[in-house]
Amino acid sequence: MSRPCLHQTTLVVSNLASATGLQKAEAYGITTVITEVDASIPNPSERREEHERRLLTILNQHNIEAVILSGYMRILSPHFVAPWKGRLMNIHPSLLPNYPGAHAHRDALADGASVTGCTVHFVDEGVDTGQILAQREVDVLPEDDEHSLSERVKKIEHKLYPEVIDRFAAGEIEHH
Repeated sequence: MSRPCLHQTTLVVSNLASATGLQKAEAYGITTVITEVDASIPNPSERREEHERRLLTILNQHNIEAVILSGYMRILSPHFVAPWKGRLMNIHPSLLPNYPGAHAHRDALADGASVTGCTVHFVDEGVDTGQILAQREVDVLPEDDEHSLSERVKKIEHKLYPEVIDRFAAGEIEHH
């Protein structure tokens, strides 16, 4: 018997107005905020700092307790990560430490992997290097391409991530 959901999504923030998660959140009556990266700032590090300052302000204004990344394809700076250590989670479509970065399915297929999966982890200052909280495996089939593999991994991501978030909300997961 599964227990009731222990966490509540109160805010969805995206840097892309086209993000599907925004429409899903709005359909459930969840507050959404779009904060795009300011392309008019020529210096990339200044552009990133300004964007993350806005993100931190939004999170503070909404009294957010934990940040759950999903499809957020930007690397967060140590300045952003530091105040959220142990409260900042991500899901990655591979069995970390294998295939970190943006092309996990492509990399797994190119490597001839027979098994891949997904990993829920705390975010640290590295790229997909934080404390691993849970993993689930998926067989790589001979006929798989990036799309078919991605679709099968997404199915288990959609089950594992909420389970881990609930364990976190119940106080069953600690940051080491």
